[in-house]
Amino acid sequence: MEIVLATRNEGKLREIKDLLEGLDIKIISLMDIKEIPAISEDGSSFQENALIKAEAVASFTKMVTIADDSGLEVDALNGKPGIYSARFAGEDTSDEKNNIELLRRLEGVPMSERGATFKCAIAIVKPGGKKKIIEGECSGIIQFEEKGKFGFGYDPLFFVPEYGKTFAELSPEIKNRISHRAKAMEKLKGILKNEDFIV
Repeated sequence: MEIVLATRNEGKLREIKDLLEGLDIKIISLMDIKEIPAISEDGSSFQENALIKAEAVASFTKMVTIADDSGLEVDALNGKPGIYSARFAGEDTSDEKNNIELLRRLEGVPMSERGATFKCAIAIVKPGGKKKIIEGECSGIIQFEEKGKFGFGYDPLFFVPEYGKTFAELSPEIKNRISHRAKAMEKLKGILKNEDFIV
């Protein structure tokens, strides 16, 4: 079975492929579908944005589509960057610039007030048919400096107390068991195994 993953983010694509390993599924991404029109992610939540992407791509490709929208909510910033996590430092930005901006905004904030939650919403849409949204989250603390070489995005700053390491210091195998996306993907696996949804 072929499924479209509505992303051009290579880190996210690699991670989701790893998380779905073992299922009889071939995943293609938006990097394989060059002619797809731009999608305006103008929802007000992770759930809305995931559904917007999944429905648009499913309608265009006529294939079952999964779309993830995820981000970081920082307590001291009243939930920011939230749905703007990927462009926190501006429209034309990078992971490095986003991390610098996050640290700048948290300057002077003590460790005890640097709590944060990674959240993930995944929408799965069958063209002209069923749709479902599933979610996962993982709590942690924003460090004062980047640590680790794995992962992407805010991973070098996101410290997981239970493991005493940032997401970027954890091996991909461990991160793929405990992350917000891993928890949502585990629920997605159950849906993908349900032939009633896919067929």
